[in-house]
Amino acid sequence: MLLKVKYQGTKKYIRLQSGFTYLEFINEVKSKFGLPDATDLQIFDETDTAVDEDILLELIESNPDLCLTVCDSFSVEDHSSPSSLTDTMSPSSSDNDLSSRREQGIPIDRNVSNFEVMNRSTTEASGSEAAKEMVENALLRKPGGEDVLEEYKSENTLTHSTRRHLVNILTSHMTEMHGRIVPRQQKEKYALGIITLFPSLKDPFSPKGYEHFYDGVKNTGFLSWRLRTMSRKNRATGSPQAGTVPQLQGPKRQRPAATEQQQLDGDACREAIYFLVHSPDEAGVFEKMKLTLQHRQDLVRDAQRSADIFKTFPRFIDVKGLLNQDFLLLFGGETASKMLEKWDTAFKYKVIKEAKQLTQSKELCRLLNAAEKPTENDDTSWDSDMASLLLLLHLLPPTAGRKRSKISASDAVEKMVHFHKSCCSIDEHLRGRKGQQPYILAAGRTQNKIDNFYIVVDKQLIPCQATSSLGAFDELFKSHYVFNLSYEESLVQLYTFVQTTVYNIDVTTTDESPRIRELRAKLLN
Repeated sequence: MLLKVKYQGTKKYIRLQSGFTYLEFINEVKSKFGLPDATDLQIFDETDTAVDEDILLELIESNPDLCLTVCDSFSVEDHSSPSSLTDTMSPSSSDNDLSSRREQGIPIDRNVSNFEVMNRSTTEASGSEAAKEMVENALLRKPGGEDVLEEYKSENTLTHSTRRHLVNILTSHMTEMHGRIVPRQQKEKYALGIITLFPSLKDPFSPKGYEHFYDGVKNTGFLSWRLRTMSRKNRATGSPQAGTVPQLQGPKRQRPAATEQQQLDGDACREAIYFLVHSPDEAGVFEKMKLTLQHRQDLVRDAQRSADIFKTFPRFIDVKGLLNQDFLLLFGGETASKMLEKWDTAFKYKVIKEAKQLTQSKELCRLLNAAEKPTENDDTSWDSDMASLLLLLHLLPPTAGRKRSKISASDAVEKMVHFHKSCCSIDEHLRGRKGQQPYILAAGRTQNKIDNFYIVVDKQLIPCQATSSLGAFDELFKSHYVFNLSYEESLVQLYTFVQTTVYNIDVTTTDESPRIRELRAKLLN
């Protein structure tokens, strides 16, 4: 369907599928008008009345000829009443938008007075304290609220069940105070109040720290999700959920290589590839692979030719370390080494501690025992490092999507690592596997005594340079970027956490679920 939209005096048509979501509308507007992804937009009808997510689709269906006006955070004042401006809190103020835009390198056209600059920190502090007081008062007045405060006071964090209870209490309080459709400013105020009252719940990697509770740009987060659930229960038909709009990020995002190594092209490149195919000299192979990195990246990003990667560069299959070298050339040595440097010291035992808070199943107990107390006599358990990585999968389990049903974390394990007994045929195993996404094939006599690790990509066996399970996972993650492969759907949460929180890749530009941000806040605070 075609919709008319006006932005800064310019009218354009945008095209959307029937039953579109609020997020799809916002992203299409940004694309049509060439706006940065970080731009904060609000919608108004022809009477300058603000249009919230809950009624957007219903409004358009009732009046398809309507021309909607979208405004960014700098022009929205022209469409706001004095009372609404009075209620605006610091997290949605133009000052914070300016700061966020500066951090992301977005041009700023607004003139900010010296008085505003001098008083910004004071305004933000007073706004935070007001939000904190509001949340605290709501908890003290509601049944179970004091238990939330007491748990945080004694543990300096909240369990998953207590966090859910916190969200339920506050969303109930929101609807009592502001009605069924809660204004965005109020949702931001509650989210700000939560991380001010409970500082260890703040996500240190997100711009405002509270996006896992409420993200005003994407209209997602624990508070938003709970309000939608309440709305569906109270009405015969609920508003459509905001879906995930596919974007080129993570492995699919095009980026310049970190290396300044000279690259070959034309006849010189073809000669190097011929050498790679026929030369037994491994040292020469590594050097020629460096010189053909750009050609290889162009190849894997071409949908028509990407399947030929192992025909053109077959040395991935018989020379260990080429996958690691490509990733290092793409991102640099500091990023390439982070998993092996940081997992044991900064993440492993915090992941184990957090996994103990989950509902204990038989599989989870086995993984916890293997991660904490590895024993050589247990032939059916993974080693400590692999067990801790699988615990991370249980903390960030698969989620259901529009075209897929939800599977359990235990079922998703096979998508990440498969144990193969040394006495069995690997070729037979490969013939029985489907899909292109990479996974670890751990070959050995028992699960805790692995002789060789391989990365399987599109039924091709790439020998790992690493001899440990942690090193094999490091190469598994890197293979997505070297071969331009999307994350396996059931492992998106896990891989995205590892990408942003461990490797620190595309931290500010990657879409992350509230669950990822919540876990990061718990592990890093």
